Amino acid sequence: MSKKRTYLDSHVQYGFDFIVDDDVDKPRCLLCSKVLANGSLKPSIQKQHLEATRPTHASDDRATFEAKRARFTAAGTLPKHGFVSNKKPMLAASYHVAHRIARAKKPHDIAEKLIKPCALDMVEHVCGKEAKHKIQDIPLSNDTIHRLSEMSQAICQKVIEQIKSSPAKNSLQLDESCDVANFSQLLVFVRYICGKELKDEFLFCETLQQTTKAADIMQKTEDFFERNNLTWDIVGSICTDGAPAMMGVRSGFTALVKQKAPHVITTHCVLHRFALATKTHPENLKMVLQKVIEAVNFIRARALNHRLFKAFCDEMGSEHSIILLHTEVRWLSRGLILNRVFELRTEVE
Repeated sequence: MSKKRTYLDSHVQYGFDFIVDDDVDKPRCLLCSKVLANGSLKPSIQKQHLEATRPTHASDDRATFEAKRARFTAAGTLPKHGFVSNKKPMLAASYHVAHRIARAKKPHDIAEKLIKPCALDMVEHVCGKEAKHKIQDIPLSNDTIHRLSEMSQAICQKVIEQIKSSPAKNSLQLDESCDVANFSQLLVFVRYICGKELKDEFLFCETLQQTTKAADIMQKTEDFFERNNLTWDIVGSICTDGAPAMMGVRSGFTALVKQKAPHVITTHCVLHRFALATKTHPENLKMVLQKVIEAVNFIRARALNHRLFKAFCDEMGSEHSIILLHTEVRWLSRGLILNRVFELRTEVE
């Protein structure tokens, strides 16, 4: 691997200042604005460039070039003369791409493997090779896209500032869930007043490394509060699910919070209340729902049955051809599957 060279102030005597591209110093000619490679940070190469491109200035002294650099870097003068660093627009483009990747929930290396090659092909065919070379300089490597963490920290700090300036106490909602890698994630959302509007924001997500006890959840929350200079005095209410680790009367998370902040009001998540409400249905309604679920599972559990049922519905000209699945937590989805089964009762039979 070639050695990374660093720009020295003495290089100005050869008519060069520098720009930073991907954390690498690159010399830039003050006379023709051409940016050379990092390996050109050698006095011999810079002197050769000066004599080849501007031989009339080869005998200029250092004071002349320093005055030229000061004049070009003055406010508003550098952009007018075309001496604009490539770092800012390229970096801004990289941040925009990273933001879109995050919103689309795509892997970070998709920029380097797919987006950039596609962009280069499109620009080359539409705008030409010169424009392609400019796009080539946009940093989109896998490591570069990790700057999403910087964007996340900036957003988090903005939310924290708004929370601190809120005229009323804030509300927190916590939930613990396992991801696809079977790691337990603690998700915390916040509701607060900003100006004249009520805002709901995602506050933080922390991995529970081992156990998921109330003490672990409390420790993660307190660590976040301590890092960001937050106190329990700004919290007015907390909403959690019905798990014992959350709602336990003696050692649950809400009980631990009340030990530190007795004024905090604790509530039960509305969605989980739906699940609790369905457990009180009369037996005749439960029996109907159970039969419907068995029929739906028979059709949807096997791919062959699902394809045959869809083909059968298409052949009969039915309004629908797919049976819906229900979500155990949300009772409204049960009503949707009941409606769909009733509309396709003949086909299902």
